[in-house]
Amino acid sequence: QVQLVESGGGLVQAGGSLRLSCAASGRTFSRYALGWFRQAPGKEREFVAAIGWSGSTYYSDSVKGRFTISRDNAKKTVYLRMNSLKPEDTAVYYCAAELYPQTLSSAEGEYDYWGQGTQVTVSS
Repeated sequence: QVQLVESGGGLVQAGGSLRLSCAASGRTFSRYALGWFRQAPGKEREFVAAIGWSGSTYYSDSVKGRFTISRDNAKKTVYLRMNSLKPEDTAVYYCAAELYPQTLSSAEGEYDYWGQGTQVTVSS
């Protein structure tokens, strides 16, 4: 069983920055692929970014160049640094873990465990 707990969400003005954190349990955290997803009101959940065990990264086109995903295996934590935030980034952000990744994936079904989510609101 892996538990994921997100933090760092909040209210920010457009153009501002936030850093989300996701603390994980699990003995083999360093081998997990980790992803961030988001769900805006009235919309389906969508992929944001993923990071593999080697540190390779993958971003959705909508956040590429503005968001940075990183991980600290010693702290069993994955981060999402969000810069140049836009009102359309408003959503609940979820982190997810894939325990036995083959490749970095943007597909929700590939991820085995999910956090409870943290709200990010960007005002215009």
